[in-house]
Amino acid sequence: MTTSSNEAAFASKTIFLADEAEQLALAGAVAKHLKTSFVMLLKGDLGAGKTTFARGFIQASGFDGVVKSPTYTLVEPYAISNDRMCYHFDLYRLADPEELEFTGARDYFNESDVCLIEWPEKAEGFLPPADWICEFSYHDGGRDLTILALSDKGRELMLQVFSYG
Repeated sequence: MTTSSNEAAFASKTIFLADEAEQLALAGAVAKHLKTSFVMLLKGDLGAGKTTFARGFIQASGFDGVVKSPTYTLVEPYAISNDRMCYHFDLYRLADPEELEFTGARDYFNESDVCLIEWPEKAEGFLPPADWICEFSYHDGGRDLTILALSDKGRELMLQVFSYG
């Protein structure tokens, strides 16, 4: 795993992930440090690694079971550590952003739970402000992941995950 960053505000970081194992390790590191509510938007082409990252995060957060892709259900709930829930959204098949309202999504965006949202652009205007935007792309046999921290919680998590001291 190689990294580069904007040291000034630590609001942006790009990481090269050589393989799935590195992607899962990073998701695990994020899960280890995330102890609060959080909204993470996962962007990228089909097969870029969004679901793999979500699966790694959910399992590293304490869920002991199979993590299913919510492509057809739009959202899958998972009980994770510290009596929290992680809601994994996959909005790829969302035909109209208003459909998100019918899932009861507003209840999922709260002060204790984590929401991982794949294909957030399908529901613009219906999602709360994100703490992180994670953009996955193919690069030289691996993946580039650019993380943008958009909130104080997001910047704090970035500092915790990527501190080398």
